[in-house]
Amino acid sequence: MRSYKVDIEVFERMPVARAVLAQSIPAIVAQLIVLLYNWADTFFLARLNKPELVAAATIVLPLYLMLTAIGNLPGVGGGSQFANHLGKHDYTGAQRVASITFWMGMILALVCCLSFPLYSDILLSLIGANERTLAPAKEYAFWVITIGGIPVIMNLVLANLVRAEGMALQASIGISAGGILNCLLDPLLMLPSMGNMGIVGAGIATAVSNMVSVLWLLVVIWRRRKTGVLTFAPQLLRYTRHYIGSISKVGFPSSIQYMLTVVAVAALTHFVAQYNTEATAALGIVKRLDYLPLYFTIGLSQGILPLLAYNHSSGNVVRRNHVFKCGCIISFGFAMLCFAVFEIWAYQLAMLFTQESLTVSYIVPFLRIQVVAMPFMAVCYPSITLFQAMERSREALICSILRKGVVDIPLLIVMNALWPLFGCMWVQPIVDFTSMLVAFYFSSQIRAQIHDY
Repeated sequence: MRSYKVDIEVFERMPVARAVLAQSIPAIVAQLIVLLYNWADTFFLARLNKPELVAAATIVLPLYLMLTAIGNLPGVGGGSQFANHLGKHDYTGAQRVASITFWMGMILALVCCLSFPLYSDILLSLIGANERTLAPAKEYAFWVITIGGIPVIMNLVLANLVRAEGMALQASIGISAGGILNCLLDPLLMLPSMGNMGIVGAGIATAVSNMVSVLWLLVVIWRRRKTGVLTFAPQLLRYTRHYIGSISKVGFPSSIQYMLTVVAVAALTHFVAQYNTEATAALGIVKRLDYLPLYFTIGLSQGILPLLAYNHSSGNVVRRNHVFKCGCIISFGFAMLCFAVFEIWAYQLAMLFTQESLTVSYIVPFLRIQVVAMPFMAVCYPSITLFQAMERSREALICSILRKGVVDIPLLIVMNALWPLFGCMWVQPIVDFTSMLVAFYFSSQIRAQIHDY
C-alpha cells in the first residue's frame, strides 16, 4: 500500500499561534510581493509622466481582478475540499478533488482568457475608457489577460492545492519568485532609457512573471509525485459531478466576492472617469495603496483555510475556533497600523508615485477616505474563510455579496449625487462596516454552537 507524506504536525499538534504563522507568513509574503509588482507597474508608468497610462492600467484593473474571481472558484473550493479529505485520511478522495480542481481551472482559464479579445472594446469602454485611454488599455489588457490570464488562474488553483497539502512555503516561493521577476522586468522593458516599451512592457513583465510562478508550482508537485497526495491524473476524473458540486459550493463565495469586486471597482472607475483622466489615475494609485492591508488579509486567510478545514473535518472544533480568533487578531492589528500610516503620511505616499500636482491633489483625500474601511475589511475576510472551511456556503455568500456589488453600486449613485466624486470614496467604508456586523453575527452563532458540538 502506498505511503503518503502529509505534514499533520502543523494541522494537529503545533501551538495554534505558531501554526497560524507557519501557514500564513509564506502566503502573506507572497501576496505582498504580488502587490509589490502591482505597485511597480503603477510606479514606473507614473515615471513616464503620462497620466493616461496610469489611468489605462486602472481601467484594466477590474478585468484583472476578474481572473482572481475565476481562479478562486476551483482554487479555494478545491483547496478546502482537499484539506477536508486529508483531515478524514481519505487520500483517494483528496486525489480526485485535486485532479478535478486542476482540470476545472484549466478549462475555465482557456475559455475566459482566449475569448477576451472578442469583447474587450465593449468592457473597457463600459468601465470608463475614452479616446485617451482606450488604446493603451487594450495593449495592456492583451498581455495581462489574453496572454497572462491563464497562468494567473492556474497560479491560484495550484497554490491553493499545494498549500492545502501543508507546503505553504513552497507555494509562496513560486508566487514570490514571479513577483520579484516582475519588479526586475518592469524597468528593463518600460523606461525610455532601457526597453522603452511603455505600458506594453508592463503587460509583458506581468505575463512572463506569472508563467514562471506556474512552472515553479508544477515542479514542486512533480518532485513529490511518489510521496505526495497531489496528482492531476485524468483517470481520476470519476464521480466528477459530485466533486464539482462540492468544490463549486465552497469556492463560489470567494469567486462571487471577487466577481462582485470586479463590478464594484468597474462602477467606481466609471464614475470617477466621468470627471477627468487625472482623477482616474489618482484612483488607480490609491487602490494600489489600499490593497496593502487587503492583500495581507487575503494571504492570512489563505494560510488559515487549510487549518480551519482540516480541524473542522477531524472534529477538533476548539482548535478550529482558536485558529480563527488568532487570524482575526493578526489581520485587524495590521489593518490598524496601515490606517494610522496612510492617514498621517498620505501626501508623502502620493509623492512616491507621482509629482503631477493635479493627480496628487486627488490622491490625498481619496486615500484618507478609503483607509477608514481597512479595519472592517480585516475582520470580514477571516470570517468568510471560516464559513468556507465549515462548508457554510450560505453565510459565506451573504457576507461576500454584502461587501461588493449588491449594496455599493446603488450607494455609489446616491453618494455621487450628494457629494460629487468624493462621495464615491465613502462607499467602501460604509459597505465594509455593514458586512463586518453581519460577519460578527454569523461567527458568534457558530462559536455558540461549539459547546453543543
